[in-house]
Amino acid sequence: MLWQANCVPTPPLARRAPFELSNHGVTRIDPYYWMGEKDNEEVLAHLSAENAFFDEQLAQHGELTETIYNEYLTRIVQSDLSVPVRRGTYWYYVRTVEGLSYPIFARRLAKGSEGPPNLHDNAGEEVVFDENLEAAGHDFFSAGNLAVSPDHELLAFATDTEGDERYVLRFRQIATGEVLGATIADTYYGFAWSDDASFVFYTRVDEAMRPHQVWRHKVGDTAVGDELILQEDDERFSLSLGTSRDRRAIVIHLGSKTSSECWLLDPAKPTEAPVLVEPRCKGREYAVDHHRGSDGTDRLLILTNDQGADFRLVMRAREGGEPVELIAHRPGTRLDDLDSFSGFLAVTERLEGAQRVRIIELEGGVPSPEDFAKSWLIDAIDAPSTTWVGENPEFGTTTLRFGQTSMVEPSAVVALDISTRSLSVLKQQEVLGGFDRSLYATAKISATALDGTLVPMSLVWRKDLAGRSNGPAPTVLYGYGSYESCEDPTFSPFRLSLLNRGVIFALAHVRGGGELGRAWYEDGKFLNKVNSFTDFLACAHALVEGGWSDPDRLIARGGSAGGLLVGASMNFEPTTFAGIVAEVPFVDCLTTMLDASLPLTVGEYEEWGNPSADPEVFRAMLAYSPYDNVTGVDARGNAICYPDLYVTAGLNDSRVGYFEPAKWVAKIRHLSPQTNVVFHTDLGAGHGGPSGRYESWRDEAKVATFILTTLGCN
Repeated sequence: MLWQANCVPTPPLARRAPFELSNHGVTRIDPYYWMGEKDNEEVLAHLSAENAFFDEQLAQHGELTETIYNEYLTRIVQSDLSVPVRRGTYWYYVRTVEGLSYPIFARRLAKGSEGPPNLHDNAGEEVVFDENLEAAGHDFFSAGNLAVSPDHELLAFATDTEGDERYVLRFRQIATGEVLGATIADTYYGFAWSDDASFVFYTRVDEAMRPHQVWRHKVGDTAVGDELILQEDDERFSLSLGTSRDRRAIVIHLGSKTSSECWLLDPAKPTEAPVLVEPRCKGREYAVDHHRGSDGTDRLLILTNDQGADFRLVMRAREGGEPVELIAHRPGTRLDDLDSFSGFLAVTERLEGAQRVRIIELEGGVPSPEDFAKSWLIDAIDAPSTTWVGENPEFGTTTLRFGQTSMVEPSAVVALDISTRSLSVLKQQEVLGGFDRSLYATAKISATALDGTLVPMSLVWRKDLAGRSNGPAPTVLYGYGSYESCEDPTFSPFRLSLLNRGVIFALAHVRGGGELGRAWYEDGKFLNKVNSFTDFLACAHALVEGGWSDPDRLIARGGSAGGLLVGASMNFEPTTFAGIVAEVPFVDCLTTMLDASLPLTVGEYEEWGNPSADPEVFRAMLAYSPYDNVTGVDARGNAICYPDLYVTAGLNDSRVGYFEPAKWVAKIRHLSPQTNVVFHTDLGAGHGGPSGRYESWRDEAKVATFILTTLGCN
């Protein structure tokens, strides 16, 4: 195992203090339960000792880390500009400056119907928000809910300096920089302005980090007079809010993992109470967009699963009435999202694992069932590849901006003229250092799961260094497989440092994700969760049996629920992988899901099941929980050496408690002392790691160092 080959220091060993946990007649002994005490000085001392050991181990390969980090710097355009977006009388854009960690949001006054200004000329630029100035003096900084008022005079901005995703909301006069009125603490994602900019709406979370309230605030006043306008008491449901593109409605969405409900506010009448669209019904999900037709009628466009798991699109009057079907349910074609414009609809759908965008032109500016028959898909660029709807704030636009990428094609921002179907590439991600797309190849292959299901994988490699014609190669297998989240094939400039050293990157689209529709998700959740792990292992075996890789040069990588994926897979088959990268991993899932007081637990019951109430769910989770299944020995009692492990955590993580990976690492160190483990906790950040781009890049260089040294191809 190359990662620790020259090490001398002894890894830190945590104190063991047996703690009994009894459920459904089963008693588990957790010797590291005490690590959940965040304010315990012993906990912080242990995490600091782990960080020191991590630094000592990494120092052995410091030259390689610096080399990779410098490759990132020479490959990425550090001073860059986004494509300007027209919002009313201004062009808004984002720029970055070499040496600065955070983006700068700026704008320029639009000149009539002229196109975007020349951003390389600084004349006329007005800085709306400079994150670098706001981040000064903070180890962590995140900006959320940046929203300019409809009259373009005020900026609402929310900041988080802890990494716990609890934001402080403020308001600023853009022209003068003057901060106005209230400072509103403890807000969350989701924000909306009233039409006259006199009121705003924002969300708050409960103690479990569940967004459960919508508040109304009068701009310029103190927060004392803020009014609670909607509260969700069912702990399974979380809420979000946003404004429709036609600015005719503020939509409040209440959703659990299996049911939803929407309410509407009128931004022109911000003091009126919200109006219910359809009451929640068990098993029925729906999402709403508002569309004002050319005839002046307000309609609701509704994506719903009321007649099929992969959703259909219907339309009805805002005030109610019978819905008219615009797109029927098509089994296997998942309707993911809808963007409505005055003259067309852009529907994001997923077919055979690929995310595509369908254009539906509206004859006369009013949606009708006949429009779908003449709809068309934007062409894909590769197989595999992905297409998504970009930033299009203007309801009346006749041009759609969309994005496209593949694992070999840097992402592009493309403008589509709806009437002529002509395309214009507005910007393509630039890769410095002589990147040659023709040197790389991508493909989609399948693995056969234990039950015969074909599990797709997206692969990328450098043709002259890897691929089956070159023999088995070192490989990274990445996966997630939860929450119906889709891991789409995209380009990464960081990945080139691996590909250029002969490493294959494989993306496993395992069940539990949403790549192949709702059924794919359902087959990887609740009592079917084990399918996610066996799918991932099937992908690993397929890479070896297909001649792509070999067992001694295969690394698994996953984060959060993807950390659960790789951790459980490691326990199932300790010798399949040479190394594991588990970032903020959800590895003590059973204990967490048994504790309803922890953030997010109750809302997760519809994803994992409730092990407190259901003994069958308890037994199922006990069988795959990575922490509970670390034994250090095989079925015959022989000592196990687990793969080399690279594990991370965030002390302020509100999604996966730092103690989960900390306990997991401690147990592995105790039961399998011969296993090489490095573990780092970011003591000033949360789930997403460090906030500055240079710090994030350096962290990625450390992961790449671990991968390359473990694979022996540095």
